[in-house]
Amino acid sequence: MCLAVPALIKRIEGSLAEVELGGATLTISLALTPEAQVGQYAIIHTGYAIGLLDEAEALETLQLFADMEAAASEADAAEAAGP
Repeated sequence: MCLAVPALIKRIEGSLAEVELGGATLTISLALTPEAQVGQYAIIHTGYAIGLLDEAEALETLQLFADMEAAASEADAAEAAGP
């Protein structure tokens, strides 16, 4: 199984880009998506942008990840509290 996540492209220099992902800034390769532009969302997998998304789809996906994280935290807290 592989996981690819949307990240906002903040800066491009040559074939590399700085992206924002979960509050962190990462450097990724645009070798597979040379058409990428600053301000677009890219799907990131193993350090490469493998596709581009429109903003609405990216934000929906990021919200789903946030919802899953919140649900996992609630489950952990309930388990720690016991019966």
